[in-house]
Amino acid sequence: MNILFIGDIVGKPGRKALEQHLSVLKKKHQADLTIVNGENAAHGKGITKKIYQQILDWGADVVTLGNHAWDKKEIFDFIDDTDRLVRPANFPEGTPGSGIQYAKVAGKLVAVINLQGRTFMNPIDDPFTVADSLIERAKKKTNHIFVDFHAEATSEKQAMGWYLDGQASAVVGTHTHIQTSDERILPNRTAYITDVGMTGPYDSILGVEKEAVIRKFKTGLPVRFDIPETDKTVLSGVIISLDKDKGTAKKIKRILINDDHLNFE
Repeated sequence: MNILFIGDIVGKPGRKALEQHLSVLKKKHQADLTIVNGENAAHGKGITKKIYQQILDWGADVVTLGNHAWDKKEIFDFIDDTDRLVRPANFPEGTPGSGIQYAKVAGKLVAVINLQGRTFMNPIDDPFTVADSLIERAKKKTNHIFVDFHAEATSEKQAMGWYLDGQASAVVGTHTHIQTSDERILPNRTAYITDVGMTGPYDSILGVEKEAVIRKFKTGLPVRFDIPETDKTVLSGVIISLDKDKGTAKKIKRILINDDHLNFE
């Protein structure tokens, strides 16, 4: 079983890159399940119903979110009506939506879990405790468990990877928008990478205009972060192969497509 995961879609450039490349990537890697992080898809903050539907139409099976999940208020109008959108599971009890969804792939169920870190981020419920609860629930249905851990600190992401080694099929990090080169299969057969990276404007800083970010660092003054209008994009992702019966990870490979690194292998 092959799972294709595409990292944080940032604004219009990210959506254009996804639309351009996704079908080719799915065919090239024989993806059985495609998961996309869409928490920055609407102008860099949040997601709308229209954009969510576009991502599905382009070939995604499940869309995960993160700390910007609630930035577009219309999400409250549709999140409870979909079984293909996953928000961080460790938001407090009573929060709309679900932190776990199931996708049927070649006769097998795959549980997709979204968690959010707490280090350098808004303090919400403990993701480790919530992970325990959700994985226990998921294992009653399936051994195929995919975790998108949306977190800032590399140490917290690595901790989650080691904590869930042998419990989850894969733990992939999102949020920091920079692809890391530490993809590996952990000793108990869990696929891991600290951050998958972003899909958005290539000549940018984390997806926003370079000049604004530099000005912020130089002056310390408030600035507006806009997403540049550009056709020069980057797409970041991973392809993960799982044992179709056991759900254990067999292989993980990074995907990076930009003007300097045309990687479709």
